[in-house]
Amino acid sequence: MTERHDIHFYWDPICPFAWLTSRWVTEVARQRDYSVDWRFISLRIVNADVDYAAEFPPDYEAGHTAGLRLLRLAACVRAEHGRALMGELYTALGESIFDIDPPADTAAHRRRLGTPDHVLPVLERLGLPADLVSALDDTSLDAEITAETEEALSLTGRDVGTPIIHFGPPDGPGFFGPVISRVPRGDDALRLWDHVVGLATFPGFAELKRSLREMPRLRVLGVDPDADEVAEQDWQGGHVAAR
Repeated sequence: MTERHDIHFYWDPICPFAWLTSRWVTEVARQRDYSVDWRFISLRIVNADVDYAAEFPPDYEAGHTAGLRLLRLAACVRAEHGRALMGELYTALGESIFDIDPPADTAAHRRRLGTPDHVLPVLERLGLPADLVSALDDTSLDAEITAETEEALSLTGRDVGTPIIHFGPPDGPGFFGPVISRVPRGDDALRLWDHVVGLATFPGFAELKRSLREMPRLRVLGVDPDADEVAEQDWQGGHVAAR
C-alpha cells in the first residue's frame, strides 16, 4: 500500500462501540476532509488465549467468531476489489447488524451473523459478486487479519479492545477508543475529536476512563439513535451478538 491516509481506523464488525466510534470518525473526516484507511482488528484473535466461559458472558465467543468470519470477507473484498471499498463495506455490514429493529428472536439473529444468509444482501447492495461468501470460511485469510491486529496492538499495548485509531500515521498518536454511546454530529463531533487528539498527542498521557455509561444508541437495542434523553445510565451490557 502506497497511498497515505490521515487516519487508520482498526475495526471489528461485531463490536457496537467500534461501530459508533466509526460513525463519529466518518463525520469528522467529512468535515475536515480527512482520508480514512479502514483496517482490521479481530476480537477473536485478540482473545485467542482467553477462556471465554470464565471471562465473558454467554455467546461472546460465537459473536467474536462471527466478527472474524466477516473480516475474512472484508480481506477478500479488499484484495479483489480494492481498499477504497472498505468504508462502504463497513457501513453496509454495520447497518445490517446494528441499524435494524430489535429482532423478534435474538438467538436466531446471533446465529445468522457472519453466515452467507447475512452477507449476501450486503454484497448485493454493494454490487459485489455473491461468490465472495466463500471467504467466510477461508482460514488462509487469518494470517493477514492477525498481522493487522498485531499492527493495531503495537500502537496501544495489548490490554485494549476495539476500535483503535492511528491519527497522522506513521508518526502520529495511536489510541484505543474513544468508547462512546452516541454519535456526535456537526461542531460537537469536531470538538470531541480535538479533545481526544489533544490528549493522545501529550507524550505522558496514558488513560482516562469511567465505567458509568448509557445504553448504546443503536436501533437493534431498541434505542432511538436521535433521542435527546439519556438512555439508561450504568449500562453493563455487551456487544449485540451476545444479547
